[in-house]
Amino acid sequence: MNKTTEMPLSLQVAEKIRILIRKNELASGERLSEQNLCKQLGVSRTPLREALRMLSSEGLVKISPNKGACVAEVSIEDVFHMFETMSILEGSCARLAAERISDADLAEMERLHGQLETFYRCNDPERYMRFNQKYHKFIQAKAGNPILSEIVSGLRDRILLHRYRQIYYPGRLDASMEEHRRIMEAFRARDGNRAERLMKTHLVKQCQALVTYYAEQGQSINSRR
Repeated sequence: MNKTTEMPLSLQVAEKIRILIRKNELASGERLSEQNLCKQLGVSRTPLREALRMLSSEGLVKISPNKGACVAEVSIEDVFHMFETMSILEGSCARLAAERISDADLAEMERLHGQLETFYRCNDPERYMRFNQKYHKFIQAKAGNPILSEIVSGLRDRILLHRYRQIYYPGRLDASMEEHRRIMEAFRARDGNRAERLMKTHLVKQCQALVTYYAEQGQSINSRR
């Protein structure tokens, strides 16, 4: 059975709207017409409103009383602070996971890394990023700290849009793959301090690429107009 059909309809709708925002088909600050979205996505208002509430909790959509919903506007400073925080949190996850990872889990991490290599060689940024999320979530889970994991998950949802966009900056896919290779080497050595340092650098490089990407297009990151 197709996994998509097993998902609640509201989750399917939320993912479709995320993709529209990620592709900038729904622009920053754009008002979200329930009527138009229902027609476009082929759903009723109930699952749409549930989806919008989910996206609001992720920081992608802003819902205002008596005004409805719109795509959230995020400043460059907001994004910088999110990536700065995420680099600290994911760095901690990497250190703990590298120190605690079992042989079986390391083998699974090797498998996930192999998938990243496959999509990199195919020059497929979209599937590369989908597996990249699985890779990072795996490291997060193997840190063995449920409180840290919960905090990281919340912030991950908020920066996911920006992580997808940065991978399309020229040369970024190559750099990302090399960064993952170095992180993988640190895990093989079970070197927690090196894994932490490399993961932090990985997040910083993502943020730098994203800011440059938008600057070269003459726009800020979901800039406030």
